[in-house]
Amino acid sequence: MSENSVNGLSRFAMEAAVALLTGAFGIAVAYGSIEADAGWTDMGPGAGYFPFYIGLLITFGSAANLVYAFVKHRGTGEIFVDMARFKVVLGFLLPLVAFAAVSTVLGLYVGTTLYIAGTMIFQSKYKWWAGLATGIGVALFFFVIFEIGFKVPLLKGPVEAFFGIY
Repeated sequence: MSENSVNGLSRFAMEAAVALLTGAFGIAVAYGSIEADAGWTDMGPGAGYFPFYIGLLITFGSAANLVYAFVKHRGTGEIFVDMARFKVVLGFLLPLVAFAAVSTVLGLYVGTTLYIAGTMIFQSKYKWWAGLATGIGVALFFFVIFEIGFKVPLLKGPVEAFFGIY
């Protein structure tokens, strides 16, 4: 294992990963467009005609980026991000992923409460009661604004049945 792989993620690895990810997206768009009739009909282009070519364009651009990454950055050892900064990014990213997962199962209000409270307590070192009070306050604020003010119901999960909302 090289010293650079221990100190951080290489630029080549990141550029190749992004090129492969966007390429997969382009292929998915093109494939889905074929199912939606990407051909030409008597009335003009089918529903998938333009998305098919956009998917091909994305795939072609991704392939070009992958080739560029191999030619320009492979073997250079250039660091994309060092581990110290990557930990900071993960400290922000992982709680957001957890928020999305919790919100999907338990609803946005519980997810918001836990996210705000957790980030205040664990990242900003607030006392537990201040973080929890702020999390609950923000969730209640969102409830009043969206549910009562705008009449836009948000995902509530089991909270809706527990409190008998609606």
